Amino acid sequence: MRHQGAMHGAHRLATLALTLACCVPQAQAGDEPSATPYRPGAANPAELSAPGWLEGEAGIARSNNGGATFLNDTSWLLKLAFSEDFGVMLGGDAHLRQSDTSGVLSGHGDTVLTFKNHWAVDEATAFGLEWGAKFSTADDGLGSGKNDYGFNGIYSRDIGKVRVDANVGATRLGLIEPSLARWQYPWAIALSRPVSEDWSFAIEESGVVRRGAPATMQLMVAVSYSMTKRLVLDGGMISGTSNAAPRWSAFMGVTYLAAKFW
Repeated sequence: MRHQGAMHGAHRLATLALTLACCVPQAQAGDEPSATPYRPGAANPAELSAPGWLEGEAGIARSNNGGATFLNDTSWLLKLAFSEDFGVMLGGDAHLRQSDTSGVLSGHGDTVLTFKNHWAVDEATAFGLEWGAKFSTADDGLGSGKNDYGFNGIYSRDIGKVRVDANVGATRLGLIEPSLARWQYPWAIALSRPVSEDWSFAIEESGVVRRGAPATMQLMVAVSYSMTKRLVLDGGMISGTSNAAPRWSAFMGVTYLAAKFW
């Protein structure tokens, strides 16, 4: 049943991607901006999506958090840039399914609202700043039950054909736990490179540091395929490189530059 559920989710995502591809007006493709995927890693680029366009992302992932503990996650993200230097994002987990030896929990997850600024240094270098809040909208047992607030600093640089995205952030957790600090510090560094006109490859190391808790680290490898300028597919694997991290995760997703507002 677990494999059937994962395959059903993958089929739905593939169907969505093909439907979106058919909706893109090919005759005007050369005049359209390109999608700006933030998927699939933890390290976002400094750039925003195309100003005035609504861009959407969706993905499915299956993770093993140790032993017989598994998590299926269906995520979503909407992005709207008001200019090249300021925008807003709204996203979260549309559905979570957590299973272990004690049973199964399923339902919707938390919702995250983020504002973003971008500063270009030159054609190859840029900085970004994201700040916002995670709102406790998850069903019981699938979230902390508290709101979190945080920010994320970004440094992006193109070195030849290689893109480097480095992120360092801080999150003030709403849930107070004995012997654990209220603040935690996520970080990520990603390297990506096109390998053909339509395909690209990425590798990323990321983690979270929190006083009183073991540090987590994980390694991601991913590929992306541009079906059109406005539609990008991705897929890959994540492997935990520290004992506190999930053992592995497999994912696939889509980014679509959906509609022009102005």
